[in-house]
Amino acid sequence: MPKAAEDAAERSSELSRDKLNLAAVFVSDAQYNRNIPFDSSPQAVRLYLLYNHSLLHVLVYVFILVDLSLALFEEPAVVSLPLWATSAMELVCLLAFTVRLVHFAKVIPRRTFFRDPKNLCIIIIITLCLIDMVIYGALYVSGHSSVRWSRVLRPLLLVNVTEGRQLRRAFRSIRNALPQILVVFCLFIFSVLMFSLMALKLLGKRNLTTIEGAPYFRNYLEIVFDLYVLVTTANSPDVMMPAYNYSSFFSIFFILYIIINTYTFMSVFLAVVYNNYKKYLKEEVRQLVKAKRQKLCRAFSLLQEPVEGAGREPVVSQNRWTELVKRVQPSISSAHRELLWNVLDHSNAGHIGKQAFVQVADLLNIQVITLKSRPHPLQLWIPAVYDCTASALVRRIVQHRVFVYVFDAIILVNAVFIGLDEEDPLVSNAEWAFLTLYLLEILLKLYTFEPRAFFARHQFWNWFDTIIIVSALLATIINAALKSSGGYTSRQVLDIVFILRVLRLIRVVDTIPSFRAIISTLIKIGPPMLTFGQLILVVYYIFAMVGMELFKGKVQFFEPGSEDPAREYCGNPLLKGSAFARNNYCKNNFNDVVSSFILLLELTVVNQWHDILHQHVQPTAVFLIFFVLFHIVMVIIIINIFVAFILEAFFVEYMVGKSDLQTSLEKKIEELNLCVEQHPADGTLVDAMETQDNDMGSSEGVKAKPTLMFKISSKRYRTMDGLLQRMFETETDLSADDGNEEEPENFSNPSFTTA
Repeated sequence: MPKAAEDAAERSSELSRDKLNLAAVFVSDAQYNRNIPFDSSPQAVRLYLLYNHSLLHVLVYVFILVDLSLALFEEPAVVSLPLWATSAMELVCLLAFTVRLVHFAKVIPRRTFFRDPKNLCIIIIITLCLIDMVIYGALYVSGHSSVRWSRVLRPLLLVNVTEGRQLRRAFRSIRNALPQILVVFCLFIFSVLMFSLMALKLLGKRNLTTIEGAPYFRNYLEIVFDLYVLVTTANSPDVMMPAYNYSSFFSIFFILYIIINTYTFMSVFLAVVYNNYKKYLKEEVRQLVKAKRQKLCRAFSLLQEPVEGAGREPVVSQNRWTELVKRVQPSISSAHRELLWNVLDHSNAGHIGKQAFVQVADLLNIQVITLKSRPHPLQLWIPAVYDCTASALVRRIVQHRVFVYVFDAIILVNAVFIGLDEEDPLVSNAEWAFLTLYLLEILLKLYTFEPRAFFARHQFWNWFDTIIIVSALLATIINAALKSSGGYTSRQVLDIVFILRVLRLIRVVDTIPSFRAIISTLIKIGPPMLTFGQLILVVYYIFAMVGMELFKGKVQFFEPGSEDPAREYCGNPLLKGSAFARNNYCKNNFNDVVSSFILLLELTVVNQWHDILHQHVQPTAVFLIFFVLFHIVMVIIIINIFVAFILEAFFVEYMVGKSDLQTSLEKKIEELNLCVEQHPADGTLVDAMETQDNDMGSSEGVKAKPTLMFKISSKRYRTMDGLLQRMFETETDLSADDGNEEEPENFSNPSFTTA
């Protein structure tokens, strides 16, 4: 009988552990906004935890990067490698993607796996890549040429892997907004066609010519393209000059066209594009928040305990909550956990209800720095010297704001010397003086402030300042040694010295509050903007692969000093006497992936893009579709969305940074008198640093500074999801969906196809 009771207790313990692990998975998914309908069996949960391991996420991106980088080594190559080498590398990458996909299939129910479009896309991409690899290899061995058409599919892996959910969201929102975007675009094209027809009737019969002697505005399709380019201002005022030289009256036509299409229409287009994109994005965020709450409610139902008394709601005890947080975020200290619990359990009841529990994911996402007040090492080693009157005076001087002002002035004086001739002995010697002063500043700060506090992980400007100064010192010493040795002609080290000298001026940004607020806001919205970086990478890569197949070899670049006569026309007789060849644009070509990306960037900027276009579409204008399509997709749609999104994100973050809004966590830290005091001389230097587990009881009436203190690192959102929720938080009220109903143990991905 005792044996049976012991077995039953052991089974009960195992069941509790499984429930705790499952609840931790739900909370972790809510924290990182994952929405994978995994199987809830203990084995599947363990596989799911392994699937979400950070190392595997990194490996996925490494293999994607390697797969995309193969274009550097495949023909047309930047660095040529044998076909067997690139094929082997691609095969390894495809094998890694296959293993990852099989792992995912073991995590979620089989029926769900095959109904998920992204899994089917990955299977199709891998299959097509293998088929293309075999066909291309067989043709290559037999001496025949072929097209590597599967290369355009490689960036789609970045979109369809599980880690690419934010990128998929961006593509879905653009896809859903396309109908309204096309309506506005058609209206815009109608306006261009109308003005083109007017231009043909006004100027077509006047026998005007361009400066190159070509007929001016006599072909309707050419007029349409020229006026389309004029919207981007790339051919202004060249396209207007023949008509303007003929009669000033015709300038009215072009002025009206620019006002209507370039300024008014493009501004309206920007507003319509982003408004429709935002509409669908807002619905996606609402679904995201709803799914997040469902996960947290499900975790609560797994951990809840009954409370004595009729009609009382179940709760989660502090012990279970602590065990949960240990599994979700094991890196945080017990003091940090205690602080988070105090925020949720504001009444000190020893348990929390569902309303408080569903805040745990957002609470864990707040970056809290736990610090420990430490004495300066010199105070421990030589207390008599460090605590003497002279030492205290030095430390007071360093902590005074005048000390900051003095070195700001030194930086500005240094900026003047940077612009002078470095060969002048006075300037050269002054540089050594400035370096000495900068080193003295760092040493004085290290003497005043505890070194581990000065070089804490969050002290960006201290790290930046020290690295720049030490690097500049080393580079200056190396440069002086090489010059004194004689025969040194390279400017590479000297160039590094110059760059480091200029970078030192960035220190001024941290000392001007208005500059610091703007830079800080840009840093906060930086990581979420990587999603748009991935979106641009996908579009660039696809167009680069297509462009290399269509235009490789059409334009040739010759190194400076080459005596080849073909250099005068970029290796293409059709370009003889063209502005493209005269301006030495020969390096703007699709002969390898690096040149293709640079060319696409130039097309995105749109300056002179029509000249680049004309030279690649000769002798047939069919290829014009490639360049116009790229302009529509990249410049008109994606860049417009990117610019508008940055404006709104910047506005949200900037206003948050300037307001007095405090989170509950910040308030609790202040209530417990555990907030870090920043030194008045520099808001980025912390005088009292800490981290040690201590009693987190009430600190009321305690006058001495507590050993343990906390600081909110930043209001920055590390992912696009966090920033989106902040942007749409007033428009995604889910108070009606309070989780009162019992959610199923597993719920499918929410549908984002309709708003």
